[in-house]
Amino acid sequence: MARINYSFEKRQRELAKKRKQDAKEARRREAREAAAAAEPGAADPATDVDGEPAAASDDPAATAGPRIHRRPNS
Repeated sequence: MARINYSFEKRQRELAKKRKQDAKEARRREAREAAAAAEPGAADPATDVDGEPAAASDDPAATAGPRIHRRPNS
């Protein structure tokens, strides 16, 4: 009598789960792209309300990310 290959069955379940997750991510990506196409100004953060590129600021604090202060190693 043939033996059951449990590792093959487990691998098939894992592959099916991965395909399902990929399909779900593809649906979400398409929905995001459709929403971005519906609102052209909201999709690009580098544009202002009128849809034109935002003006560059000379203030480095406005463009820089948050400052992180770390304690020196003792």
